[in-house]
Amino acid sequence: MPLQYHPLSREFPQFENEMRALLQADGHFARLAQEYEELDKRIYEVEDGRVAMDEMELLGLKMQRVSLKDEVASMLKNGSAS
Repeated sequence: MPLQYHPLSREFPQFENEMRALLQADGHFARLAQEYEELDKRIYEVEDGRVAMDEMELLGLKMQRVSLKDEVASMLKNGSAS
């Protein structure tokens, strides 16, 4: 399977409007989204072989990404940071 980035826009296409609104109106959400995107890029670079990293460290990054994705999903479903 080819490597792919996992941008939030691809992960949550059904929340496009909510994501756009939260990115503009909610600083916490914007920071989480930025952190997610940076982490996703870093993981991609390791998996692509551009950056060397221990497997356990990579697994830790992937777990962080899942945690961020869960938090973003919750905020999107609620429509706000709550």
